[in-house]
Amino acid sequence: MNQGELHFERSPENTLTINVSGDWKIADALPSSDDLMKEIDAEAPPQRIIFDTRALGGWDSGLLTFLVRLKHHCSGKDTTIDFGGLPKGVQRLLDLSSVVPERKEARRDSIRVSLLTHISQVEGNIWHSILETLSFIGEVSVSFFRLFTGKARFRRSDFMLVLEESGVDALPIVSLISFLVGLILAFVGSIQLKMFGAQIFIADLVGIAMTRAMGAIMVGIIMAGRTGAAFAARIGTMQVNEEIDALRTSGISPVEFLVLPRIIAMTLMLPLLTLYADLMGMLGGLVVSVTGFGIGMNEYFQETKDSVAMANIWVGLFSSFVFGIIVSLTGCLRGMQCGRSASAVGDATTSAVVTSIVGIVIATAIITILCDALGI
Repeated sequence: MNQGELHFERSPENTLTINVSGDWKIADALPSSDDLMKEIDAEAPPQRIIFDTRALGGWDSGLLTFLVRLKHHCSGKDTTIDFGGLPKGVQRLLDLSSVVPERKEARRDSIRVSLLTHISQVEGNIWHSILETLSFIGEVSVSFFRLFTGKARFRRSDFMLVLEESGVDALPIVSLISFLVGLILAFVGSIQLKMFGAQIFIADLVGIAMTRAMGAIMVGIIMAGRTGAAFAARIGTMQVNEEIDALRTSGISPVEFLVLPRIIAMTLMLPLLTLYADLMGMLGGLVVSVTGFGIGMNEYFQETKDSVAMANIWVGLFSSFVFGIIVSLTGCLRGMQCGRSASAVGDATTSAVVTSIVGIVIATAIITILCDALGI
């Protein structure tokens, strides 16, 4: 059988007969229908279109695409299309395509906008995001007030589960990262200190750096990528499954039931994890000092004790407290803002991690400036 061919002829009764012959398969070169469309758009368009498919061989979606295009082209015109001359299988598929309407959002039209329009859209999105964030913080504040008055409702079993996830379950990764950070700080510091024969001050470097900043920062970043992302993914999945709508319908505040226990658990556990990270970092510095520079364990311990002041520890604990609020609040916020699709859950998770890390860096800069201004 030859490739598909298309011929048409208009009768005196203003009926257009379309002769479809050959193989109409998408793998072959389908004939052009431009001349047919011009004939339909003529000054005197045909009143009726019929088909002659007696010479039609094989067909697949290539023929269906042509027919759907023809149908769309004739919509809004005074032209009637009679599909009775087509094979039964083609008619059934056309009927099926008419039953299921096309999703408008599935077709993405490329629209070019001006620079000023794009800037105004970005500004509007930023302003909308700020308002959403402030509204969410307000809801969380109201939930904490209800908690202090004994009116907040959430399950203690959920709180204990989140507490375990934010604390004990995170110990392995916190141990590994903090120990390696202590090793790195000790190695980097030893390169300079060895030039002056002051290797004993490795203990000072590692102890102060870990307790004052690095311990809290590393724990905050770890928890942002581990637990904060999990908060966003779980709440986002509940948003997709309409479970949050079900909570609202039942008269239960999603912020109290889902967000409040997560913020409390993360805020309580992050300072404890920071203390543990400080200890593991100092242990990493101890390994480098003892094995690489012959410093005794008692000497390292005594030097660390003399150099690390309580002010450094309190600064690190305060930073970790702030980081716990940032990570948990951001993770829950992105989860509540999640759309109603599977891809939206991934976007919410990514946004939660990125926003949390940016928030941690900004908060660290602010705390450092405040401590310098206060002389701490």
